[in-house]
Amino acid sequence: MGFAKVTGKVVSAQVRPGQEVLGRRGAMLAYTGQVRFSPVSSGPGGGGYGGGIAAALGRAMAGEAVAMMVAEGSGQVHYGHHGHHVTIIDLDGSQQLSVEADRLLAHDAGLSSSVVFLGQQGGIMGAVRGAVSGQGLFTTQLSGRGAVAVLSHGGTFALPVGGGRQVVVDPQAYVASLGDLRVDVAASVGWRDAVGRGSGEAVQLKVSGKGTVYVQASEAKL
Repeated sequence: MGFAKVTGKVVSAQVRPGQEVLGRRGAMLAYTGQVRFSPVSSGPGGGGYGGGIAAALGRAMAGEAVAMMVAEGSGQVHYGHHGHHVTIIDLDGSQQLSVEADRLLAHDAGLSSSVVFLGQQGGIMGAVRGAVSGQGLFTTQLSGRGAVAVLSHGGTFALPVGGGRQVVVDPQAYVASLGDLRVDVAASVGWRDAVGRGSGEAVQLKVSGKGTVYVQASEAKL
């Protein structure tokens, strides 16, 4: 099914029986046809849409719950949120997408969703990564066949990772990663940074493995 770009800040989705869409609450801008909306109490991927209650519990523990609504019926729904830029990421079933919960705008309801503790992705440094990036201690993972619409400041650009190529990203500019990737924290803090005279790039995220990392054109948080 997927999403279609309307403008840089608005996407549309065709909703049909068996092809429902999950969107963050308050992000529906307009719709045509016979579409009904209802809350998904267990969050993205919860209830009958994959992921189960574990996803909701993970978000609740992290304090990062993003209320979602399922769009059902037959029609076209337009989504946007606070004028942020929207990027569409298509999943073909072979790769997994890791994205911060509050970056999610909408996704095909058929995708599986889970919440992962960042400590599982690099031990204590994984947790440190969440702290320095403002991401928190949990991240959302989506897999299967379908499309995901994510939010950013100023739009995103995609950088390939693989073949020995490592990508270094500013923590505040990191949006999402697709594929078999490892995201580690690299810190280079000297006395100049301690007194506020450094470059401001003392903490970085090093992305390695094979896949794609999505970076926004700004260091601003949503």
